[in-house]
Amino acid sequence: MEIWLNQSTTDDFIFLGIFSRSPTDLVLFSVVLVVFTVALCGNVLLLFLIYRVSRLHIPMYFFLSQLSLRDLMLVCTTVPKMVVNFMSGKKSTSFVGCGIQIGQFVCLVGSEGLLLGLMAYDRYVAISHPLHYPVLMSQRVCLQIVGSSWAFGIIDGVIQMVVVMTFPYCGLREVNHFFCEMLSLLKLACIDTSIFDNVIYACCIFMLFLPFSIIVASYAHIQSACSAQAGKKALAISSSHLTPVFLFYGAAMFIYLRPRRYRAPSHDKVISIFYTILTPMLSPLIYSLRNQEVMGALRKALDHCRIGSQH
Repeated sequence: MEIWLNQSTTDDFIFLGIFSRSPTDLVLFSVVLVVFTVALCGNVLLLFLIYRVSRLHIPMYFFLSQLSLRDLMLVCTTVPKMVVNFMSGKKSTSFVGCGIQIGQFVCLVGSEGLLLGLMAYDRYVAISHPLHYPVLMSQRVCLQIVGSSWAFGIIDGVIQMVVVMTFPYCGLREVNHFFCEMLSLLKLACIDTSIFDNVIYACCIFMLFLPFSIIVASYAHIQSACSAQAGKKALAISSSHLTPVFLFYGAAMFIYLRPRRYRAPSHDKVISIFYTILTPMLSPLIYSLRNQEVMGALRKALDHCRIGSQH
């Protein structure tokens, strides 16, 4: 705690950002704002529908509401600060603010990655063992799944936040990113962090490959357990889940599992947009537009609003 207080009185961290004031970057910044707005509205709407419509009170939509909540929190962790810094021209954050952002980001990414894997298991049970589904995915089991994913993310986020923010930082403190990203911050440390880098690399392998293996195994079992025609139908139903999964894990693996000599800050900043902004936007769109129950609930809600406005 003393180290935190001492460092918090020194210079802030400066973000080099991803956008300049050129016309091209202004257009790209506007696109990011649109994507952020769609992600914000889409996830809020999906949360509202799942909460209000009783027929959506089943495990699959409960998990989906948790995914939307994390996506909503994730975009709000990084984008608003980036927008404020860009609009004001003050591209900085305090030491404590940077630590909090690291903790929130790691917590949300870690818990969402695990939740995506457990959602694939839910689809496997629903398709391959429909008669046992109410028992295997009872309310208690669903709460345990969600609780364990949150606990895993929170513990991981707190540990990494405390360790990273305990390191001494010196020089200009220029973070070559648009938010307090852990790997970018470690490059500014005044001491050798290679041991911690190796530990983080091992943790990322576990955090990414474990849930991804669950997803691959679940869909492989779905295909093998069903007939050819039923397998195609099952995969078509579950393909909406696979799209955000591949975007999320593909981007995260590209950033955190590459050998250090192949890492480039410019690449990392662009790829980070995929799982911090783009995936949270696509998830509610994919899950709603390709889901008849969600679209039916949305039409019903719009009809109620229309009738209410007429009265």
